[in-house]
Amino acid sequence: MNGNISDHAAQLNLALAWIWILLGFVSGFVLGLFFHREDWLGGYGSFQRRLYRLAHIAFFGTGFVNFMFWLTVPRLGAGGTALVVASWAFIVGAITMPLCCVLMAQSKKFKLLFGVPVFSLITGAAATLWEVFKL
Repeated sequence: MNGNISDHAAQLNLALAWIWILLGFVSGFVLGLFFHREDWLGGYGSFQRRLYRLAHIAFFGTGFVNFMFWLTVPRLGAGGTALVVASWAFIVGAITMPLCCVLMAQSKKFKLLFGVPVFSLITGAAATLWEVFKL
């Protein structure tokens, strides 16, 4: 990385990626402590249990997205505002996706909150593509 602002922003994506991968392992361990109980969280197919599994997978998925972004940034040259926007959008999406899953597992009234991580991740992808197509 050559020290421009998008490089510094992307360093946060790298840190978040590895923290999220670690949290994916830890959350999987915690969920795994109880998976053998068929009635846990209402049974395997229950809404609540599915959302906890989705939160666990969201750590890995959004961690991977942030890692891929970090790998992409150096190949885009100096970058600019779009890459900084993408960086923060991927970070917000990563933080809010598992949070929304857990909140909604507790109450379906939180379902509209899913717009936050979805919009953030779409924004991050669109801003990154903007820079990719400028090449």
